Amino acid sequence: MIMLIGGFQKFTLSDFPGRSAAIVFTRGCNFRCPWCHNHELIDPFIRNLPGESSPPDALSIIRFLEKRVDLLDGVVITGGEPTIQEGLQAFLRTVKALGYMVKLDTNGSRPEVLVDIIDEGLVDYFAMDIKAPFEKYDILAGKRVDLDSIRRSIELLAGSGIQHEFRTTHVPDLLSESDILDLSSLVPPGSKWKVQKYRDHQKKTGEPHIAPTPEPENPELFLHF
Repeated sequence: MIMLIGGFQKFTLSDFPGRSAAIVFTRGCNFRCPWCHNHELIDPFIRNLPGESSPPDALSIIRFLEKRVDLLDGVVITGGEPTIQEGLQAFLRTVKALGYMVKLDTNGSRPEVLVDIIDEGLVDYFAMDIKAPFEKYDILAGKRVDLDSIRRSIELLAGSGIQHEFRTTHVPDLLSESDILDLSSLVPPGSKWKVQKYRDHQKKTGEPHIAPTPEPENPELFLHF
């Protein structure tokens, strides 16, 4: 079970709707979003940050979860980008065998992985980022993106019959409120779409500053749809 782990949070009530959960942060991402909140997890070769203890490995996390079966409802797998992990499905099978509900966060870049996960019934809740209108996707993702893969992932989740939500972060230096409104056309009818404000975070030296979201002209943008 090869999983590059960048962090582990033992308890949350806010990351898995309606569930108490632990959070597994995978290490490594195939996007380079300039506004990333978890920028320290992008590079798969950075094991831990200076001054921080090393995160547990996958086996240690499984052992922890075995002891918390009666205390936690679910496990959130986030990143980084979890679908680039070679051992993701094996890890999910082990977590599901313990009786946990699973939520997976993804950027939607690897629909072929999502197909296998859906077919095996390994995830109970998906959260997928829709970064931007397609004409701006490369800018928000920090690299050239296969938009057909993004479209396919949106279609897969919408038609899966599994609980899911799509998420967009309003980064005001990169996305206008008009862009946010245009994004609604990418969200399938019946799917939940959450627009969240970008909140500034401490960056590494030399990284460009991106301003946090100011109070919007249209506050209703930042609601659940």
